[in-house]
Amino acid sequence: MAAFAAVAVLSLAACGSSSSGGEETLHAAYNSAPDYLDPALSFTLEGWTAMYDSYIPLLTFAHRDGAAGTTVVPGLAKALPQITDGGRTYTLYLRPGLHYSSGQPVRASDFKHEIERVLTLNSAGSPFYTEIVGAERFAKRKHGGIPGIVTDDRSGRIVIHLERPRATFTDELALLFAAPVPRGTPAEDLTAHPPPATGPYEIVESQPGRGWRYVRNPAWSRYNAAHLPQIPGGNVAAIDVSVVRNASTEVSDVERGEFDWMQNPPPPDRLPALKQKYSGTQLRIFHQPSVFYFWMNTRRPPFDDVRVRRAVNYALDPRALERIYAGTMTATQQVLPPQLPGYHHFELYPHNLAKARKLIAEADPKDRSVTVWTDNAHPNDEAGEYYEGVLREIGLQPKLKVVNAANYFSLIGNASTPELDTGWANWLEDYPHPLDYFRPQLSSAGIAAVGATNWAHFAQPRFDAEIERLAGEQLGPRQEAAYARLDREIMKQAPWAPFGNLSLATFVSSAVELDKMVINPVYGVDLATLSLR
Repeated sequence: MAAFAAVAVLSLAACGSSSSGGEETLHAAYNSAPDYLDPALSFTLEGWTAMYDSYIPLLTFAHRDGAAGTTVVPGLAKALPQITDGGRTYTLYLRPGLHYSSGQPVRASDFKHEIERVLTLNSAGSPFYTEIVGAERFAKRKHGGIPGIVTDDRSGRIVIHLERPRATFTDELALLFAAPVPRGTPAEDLTAHPPPATGPYEIVESQPGRGWRYVRNPAWSRYNAAHLPQIPGGNVAAIDVSVVRNASTEVSDVERGEFDWMQNPPPPDRLPALKQKYSGTQLRIFHQPSVFYFWMNTRRPPFDDVRVRRAVNYALDPRALERIYAGTMTATQQVLPPQLPGYHHFELYPHNLAKARKLIAEADPKDRSVTVWTDNAHPNDEAGEYYEGVLREIGLQPKLKVVNAANYFSLIGNASTPELDTGWANWLEDYPHPLDYFRPQLSSAGIAAVGATNWAHFAQPRFDAEIERLAGEQLGPRQEAAYARLDREIMKQAPWAPFGNLSLATFVSSAVELDKMVINPVYGVDLATLSLR
């Protein structure tokens, strides 16, 4: 978890909930600042939670808890897109009468401007939109527009032409990257001065790394609320957010009522006591669609032998890992987490150390020396130590390598990094679609010299072909069944040893009405549902 550090507090924010003339202000704490407070750039849960109720895309994920929150619903668009031309053309219509917090009307052409802004900024979200006709060329030249987006401000019509069918494009239109902002918004990082908002709250002051402040969007009640009844309008007049670098300090501050809500979960060493004292009143546990696993480099010995990889799966004890993660992990042995379409529970490798040793003896690998990678964030470091011990128990010769969490995925995703044999990893969804788990992590699409996301280097032609076939089909019962089969068949090849799906906790003060809070599985806590007693 976070290292002990000085507390950074936004100067404008007093502690504890407060009111002035009946107008309530809620005080919140973040353990780490969002990467950006600009919808074109942010690609972290911290940033997405911060902007979910300020920037509304044409489509959005329902403001609901659990599985219901993975449903794509209309946002600024009147309805879900009409998909034609074999899945290559999407047609939407902007709702009329919408305005930004600046007072400017929302126009269909603002959507095109925002996608061009994402590509001009080389945003991490760019790959979601480069299959729009002409987008790849625009991304290289940074001028000339994207011909594949055709808009009509008078009718609100937006037509998007894709180079090829893309099964996930509806989900990608629901990401913050695609949230329209006014056409004059510059193509630069606006974290210090976030652009005008369409949602119930606007960000009016931002001190990057320290905190920010929300107030009610004046355009919401006047224009937008009547057109967007599916989006909650907010319960407090203002929200002040402070960055508090010490997670344990955050917990104590919330207990004392100095903050009303903390965005990050309490640290594992504080969680058992909080569960016992506050479960159901101030503490809520929710499932975060994710998978935690140990990857094995299928192109390097000894993990190029499927028997060795299966042995590792049999050797892992999920109960031990549940203890390491202090009850925040639910055991799994598969790629897809339970909340995703296509999930079907199976267990191919029940814990059996004797069977694991037998498989290693049959494989009799000539090279038994392996480097085990993990990061230094607790408890991932402890999970790496446990994994090293398991490999030694089954007859391998592991060497643990613990690196800084800030650099970890850059290192293991770089082909020039030596001794990339096996290690810890996790994957939190970009959006709730099974393709988001298979394509980047378990196909040749995720293998690259730099920035690789397929750390197991697992790519087999038959699986690649199936993944690419599914990538061009809209999700339905037949496709969900295909993903379920894919999950089982890939795990028979055992490129990973999955061990858990993450459960998170959110902690609030006694002043907050916990039962009214909505936690969306994509965007996290819905700030517009936070309510003070």
